[in-house]
Amino acid sequence: MALTERQQQTLVSTNAATPMGDLFRRYWIPALLAEELPEPDCAPVRVRLLGEDLIAFCDTTGRYGLIDGFCAHRGVSLFYARNEECGLRCAYHGWKYDVEGRCIDMPSEPEESNFKDKVRLRAYPLVRLGDVFWTYMGPVNARPAEPQLEWATLPPSQVYISKRLQRTNYLQALEGGIDSSHVSFTHRFSLDDDPLHRGSLGNVYLKQDGRPRFEVVESAGGLLIGARRNAGDDRYYWRITQYVMPWYTIIPPFGENLIGAHAWVPIDDESCWAWSINYHPVRELLDTERDDMRAGGGIHCVYKPGTYEPLADASNDYLIDRRAQREQKSFSGVAGIAMQDASLQESMGPIQDRLRERLGTSDSGIIMARQRLLRAAEVAAGDVPPGLDPAAQRVRSASLLLPKDVPFQDGAADALRLQPKTAFVSL
Repeated sequence: MALTERQQQTLVSTNAATPMGDLFRRYWIPALLAEELPEPDCAPVRVRLLGEDLIAFCDTTGRYGLIDGFCAHRGVSLFYARNEECGLRCAYHGWKYDVEGRCIDMPSEPEESNFKDKVRLRAYPLVRLGDVFWTYMGPVNARPAEPQLEWATLPPSQVYISKRLQRTNYLQALEGGIDSSHVSFTHRFSLDDDPLHRGSLGNVYLKQDGRPRFEVVESAGGLLIGARRNAGDDRYYWRITQYVMPWYTIIPPFGENLIGAHAWVPIDDESCWAWSINYHPVRELLDTERDDMRAGGGIHCVYKPGTYEPLADASNDYLIDRRAQREQKSFSGVAGIAMQDASLQESMGPIQDRLRERLGTSDSGIIMARQRLLRAAEVAAGDVPPGLDPAAQRVRSASLLLPKDVPFQDGAADALRLQPKTAFVSL
């Protein structure tokens, strides 16, 4: 599918009053990690989502708010506000706002004035599920059920979640997440050593067959992207990725290691939050697993101190090691699966020009994801976009062997359904 200029612009534009921006506002959005608002009256936090500058805070009673980032009076940033007595008080003239954006005190006006009752900032709901705060930025009367993705519903002891800043449009990151063919190359020499991929029979098949064949079918919530590789005379090794609208991917698991997932959330048109999640449906995570992930193992990364920005970035060429690349210790020379992907995706520029690309047969998942997004952006205001139904979110990915004459969506049907308190299917 060759994109038109108009289609490309639709796909990458996510601000308010754009087709994709309006679509994305219909979904619950991962906004902050729980650690960013640790206690009542803690420091407010800057949040930028879908091109909007906002402020998140926890008030004195433990209520959470996500409101316009600037005071209605003179436009001062509320990041510098005092979080006190159930509201944010602007440090310039003392105007104070509650979690619903209402101005509840205006000390710069006469006592008898009712002007404060006429002032209200834009505000969005902020709810905590596990270790993530979620927000909904769409029409009030269309607010959907809270997320039912498996990792969002498990106890925190069974989940590890990180986020990192990526300096690209969300679509570059999302397309990387559903592109299974690059694993045989970009991550070729990393899988055996990475603590969250060790011991998987799938690693063998990935290296033996670097030309996967793709089959993609639509699901209720998005797409099933099946990548098959030869595994002998009568079987294929299938890695089946779930793409759940609008920006979630569930990575096919490796052996008995933790299952992985991503959310690619637009900050604005030239940057996004890459959320990385590992979880296990039937047991608590081991301390060693958490230590490995904190150290940048698996799909996570090492940060610059005090930030969610990766230590390896364009300013230092992602700490590329050419010797390791020559000696086949690292295919790309960049350490860590997360930054191997990010380095290549950021190298395309903030917004890739897709009118210049030449797609092949291995790009069928990317092509269909674009089509799915474009169709969803045309959904009428009263209709329900795909992926909002909680049933469409209760799914899993899988990696397994199937006879060559069995369609993957049939042979893996049970493995792709979320069955609570049961292990995932993996090689």
